[in-house]
Amino acid sequence: MTHTKSLISTLIAATLMLGAAQMASAQSMDKPSTVTPGSSYVALSGGPADFSRISGGNGLYSRDDTDTAYSVAYGNYAYNQNLGVEIGYTNFGEVSRGGGTSKAEGVNFSLIGRLPINPMFNLLGKVGTTYGHTEVSAKPLSQVATGTENGFDWSYGIGAEMVISPQWSAVLSYDEQFMKFAGNSSERITTTQIGVRMRF
Repeated sequence: MTHTKSLISTLIAATLMLGAAQMASAQSMDKPSTVTPGSSYVALSGGPADFSRISGGNGLYSRDDTDTAYSVAYGNYAYNQNLGVEIGYTNFGEVSRGGGTSKAEGVNFSLIGRLPINPMFNLLGKVGTTYGHTEVSAKPLSQVATGTENGFDWSYGIGAEMVISPQWSAVLSYDEQFMKFAGNSSERITTTQIGVRMRF
């Protein structure tokens, strides 16, 4: 948990410093920041991932629900400057549960939307599906279903983008992704991440 707090604090501080620097020169931006159809970006981000209840359990063992998630994504505004597609990979980390661990990672495919508010600020949204891979281990008396599962489930997210320059922006995002776990359960993992985008 300390590692997560340190990571988030660092990312927040970096974002605020970049924002302050950009605001100092904001008046020099004579037109809204736009993207053209066909333009692309890559994004890196990190932040806490919160696992919901996984495959039951009887409470005999200690548990935690949060670890640090890391994501990388590629997006393309294939349709117009406000609508496109994105593919990304997220490692959600692992949590302690039932005397063992629960791990999750996935590849996400989404439609993305962008709503400009002013030259420096955009609202973001996305909806799609995640192909997830999960691994659960536990003690026999925990009543937690164990094993690996793979499969598609749905996802959605919202966010905000602060433009730093024509090529760079800082992004704050909240995502919910549903993942298949052993025992035929589909559980939600939520992430709140701060990151950067590079347009090209």
